[in-house]
Amino acid sequence: MKSYFHYISLFFIAALFLTCSRQDKADEETVEAVLSANGLPMMQPSKVVYAKLSSNYIENKKASVMKYCNKYWSNENNNFSFLVAKNGEIIYERYQGIGNREQDIAITSDTPLHIASVSKVITATAILLLVNNNKIDLDQKVTTLLDNFPYPEITIRTLLDHRSGLRNYAYFTEDTGVWDRHKTLRNQDVANLLGEKNLQLDFPTDTRFAYCNTNYAILALIIEKITGISYPQAMQEMIFKPLGMTHSYVFEFDKDLETAMPSYKGNNMRLAYDYLDAVYGDKNIYSTPRDLLKFDMARKAPTFLNPKLCCQIYKGYSNEHKGTKNYGLGMRMIEWETGQKFYFHNGWWHGNTSSYISLIKDNVTIIALSNKFNKNVYAVRKLAPVFGDYPFDFADED
Repeated sequence: MKSYFHYISLFFIAALFLTCSRQDKADEETVEAVLSANGLPMMQPSKVVYAKLSSNYIENKKASVMKYCNKYWSNENNNFSFLVAKNGEIIYERYQGIGNREQDIAITSDTPLHIASVSKVITATAILLLVNNNKIDLDQKVTTLLDNFPYPEITIRTLLDHRSGLRNYAYFTEDTGVWDRHKTLRNQDVANLLGEKNLQLDFPTDTRFAYCNTNYAILALIIEKITGISYPQAMQEMIFKPLGMTHSYVFEFDKDLETAMPSYKGNNMRLAYDYLDAVYGDKNIYSTPRDLLKFDMARKAPTFLNPKLCCQIYKGYSNEHKGTKNYGLGMRMIEWETGQKFYFHNGWWHGNTSSYISLIKDNVTIIALSNKFNKNVYAVRKLAPVFGDYPFDFADED
């Protein structure tokens, strides 16, 4: 039985790549949603039982991962949470530094850290669960969901893939007369400003790609509209609770200011909260590497989404200019001419840096989080060649 589930999962992963490469012949098979007491679709833990990794394999890979740690994180003053796993089995993890210097709270495997824009992957997942359960449609106009939304061409898909043309709320709220920055900005305020201030799009919808936090702030409002509960509650009910992500939550400005792990500059100076810190969807999820591993394994499971919908996550939508960098539905990717693809999402908010890497073909998960600004967090991609054919040079410097 153990071997059966292992091969079923490997078959699914291979089928996912084949299906996504042949979009016109995508499988129409449906995946039945499991619903919460409120009738909301819930993400399901992976039930695949993989063959246990051999001790030789673990020791060999662990040696390479430790080489990375010694190269990039040898300084004892670094703060980080770090995990590498294959088939859901942790090969190496390391927790180092102080989560809260003022209270002398050390970072452990249970310490939730701000995952910054990696939050977008989780927001996109909730949206896709709603699409999978026919609550909304990927190409549905946002004007059919949010009152007074002023852009008739913007769809859920163009929010997910950053092709909406919306301006970044962190920038337009600095314009004279748009927002009093002594007041805390919230998601509904962002939507209201779009409708009230005659803010023009940066470019016509779906004509090019431009990464923009406003897209995911609006997606959080859509989640609230469809579910009838707050975004923090929806994340708990749809994702965190069913997956057993017991150390994950959405930061609520009026509730969590005193208890959330703060962030720091490289010189250990604590960074203050500002008027942008109450907006969620694009950021403001706190989690741990172990919780994110559960999330990643659930996304790779055959029961995650209908195959046709699932493969749309990993399709590149920013194809105006030839290059390797691209963006799917809530997921960054690098696409090489060899056909190899690398899926990831990074984050940066205040002093928090994060990297979430899902090597789908190799069933490997790499997660790095820090609440003390450190660009070396993003260098974890150089571990990919340890597990597969990815053209990153471990010896390169960023």
